[in-house]
Amino acid sequence: MKALTKTDFHFEGQKSVYHGKVRDVYNINDDLMVMVATDRISAFDVVLPKGIPFKGQVLNQIAAKFLDATSDICPNWKLATPDPMVTVGLKCEGFRVEMIIRSILTGSAWREYKKGCREICGVKLPEGMKENQRFPEPIITPTTKADEGHDLNISKEEIIAQGIMSAEDYAVVEDYTRKLFNRGQEIAVRQGLILVDTKYEFGKRDGKIYLIDEIHTPDSSRYFYADGYEEKFEKGEPQRQLSKEFVRQWLIEHNFMNEPGQQMPEITDEYAASVSDRYIELYEHITGEKFDKAAEEGDIAARIEKNVSAYLKTR
Repeated sequence: MKALTKTDFHFEGQKSVYHGKVRDVYNINDDLMVMVATDRISAFDVVLPKGIPFKGQVLNQIAAKFLDATSDICPNWKLATPDPMVTVGLKCEGFRVEMIIRSILTGSAWREYKKGCREICGVKLPEGMKENQRFPEPIITPTTKADEGHDLNISKEEIIAQGIMSAEDYAVVEDYTRKLFNRGQEIAVRQGLILVDTKYEFGKRDGKIYLIDEIHTPDSSRYFYADGYEEKFEKGEPQRQLSKEFVRQWLIEHNFMNEPGQQMPEITDEYAASVSDRYIELYEHITGEKFDKAAEEGDIAARIEKNVSAYLKTR
């Protein structure tokens, strides 16, 4: 099984390239972005040494599906998916904030709550909540996008005071965030899932706000299975979830959380294949559609270059 872990394309009109943890983004004439979802996988702010076959395709196709399913709510950057691992869209000036929205007290929010924190990002939390309990209504807990290291929690008031967004832009983005999340939850319910929390990124182009990047993927969102949620919550048992949390748990079991002195465990071909199977399972649960593996024969990078170059000629 092949995996694409590195790209070095030279598309016509290419001005620059940004290699992120899992995505490589090519700037075409300061007008378009070619976003390649590689098969790299990250956890605890580090990229694992082996790629996961079909992971990039899974993420790219889930994001494309949800961008299309929410385009009536707000404009988004996507123009086309010329390859199963690539989205081409409008280049926007991104706000340096991730809009995180949560419907259930879990993950990092629960860890803070357990320590006695009753306010996250300026949002007051009720007393007496339990792990995996629903909030009275979804809460927005933004983070600033850090160039290096962890993103930091920030409140709406701080975002506006620091000039990261104007009050007018923030009001629009907050409204979009709630409406997008509501749509995502409606779609999840039809698949027997609960969209627990997720993040959205927004940018501006010609004075207009666009939804950018991926949405509602297992890398950017947490899903619980609806069946058994209440029962497990009442018993205080862990929820069955669809996210890449299982990779983090495997690393923890192998004594790795990217802390000083810890060594990355070996990622065998067998383990990489099992993670690939889990990602495909995530795709089929989240979308309700069968996953069609992209052709593996030949060079994946050559296929992408051919497909993207053909698309760019039509622009």
